[in-house]
Amino acid sequence: MGRKLVSSKAIFESDTMRSPVVKSCCVLLLTLFLSRHYSVSATKKILNPKKPCKRFILYYHDILFGGNDVANATSAATANATKLGNTDFGKLVVFDDPITKDQHLLSHPVARAQGFYFYDMKTTYNAWFAYTLVFNSSDYKGTLNIMGADMMREKTRDLSIVGGTGDFFMTRGIVTFQTDTQEGTKYFRLKMDIKLYECY
Repeated sequence: MGRKLVSSKAIFESDTMRSPVVKSCCVLLLTLFLSRHYSVSATKKILNPKKPCKRFILYYHDILFGGNDVANATSAATANATKLGNTDFGKLVVFDDPITKDQHLLSHPVARAQGFYFYDMKTTYNAWFAYTLVFNSSDYKGTLNIMGADMMREKTRDLSIVGGTGDFFMTRGIVTFQTDTQEGTKYFRLKMDIKLYECY
């Protein structure tokens, strides 16, 4: 009767702490928790709009086919405007436009812009672009994929760069359009300020 009584709780804690299986499970769970915590925090990237990883300016030239200028035209309407409003609503244009480093149309193109735009507002001129810049210069090889709304009445417009290949593999960023010159619907030139924020 002089023996000390040991509580069942103490026996359980003692046995549990000595069990190698339980120790291994605790270590495994702790490792999984910490690795998940650090992987999530490591993927968070803070982007500074004023500090892109790459930036350059190019000029986009578009000459709309008018029916008698096959040699010079770089774009053509493939769907006519509807009669909803007087802003070319519904008109679809497919293009293969030269991209130059300067404002001169006859300068050697460093890329081609290949894609389409369509007019998508009844009340004012507004276009939606989806195209690929295909680079063929000694400076860059590969592509940039660009899409978004071109609110043509605004002085500057931002479109999204949603990916790329080659020198621009998996990149993301913004291209800022600014109308540099326009001759009715026949010809326009855009200044493209390209800012990349994810560079690999």
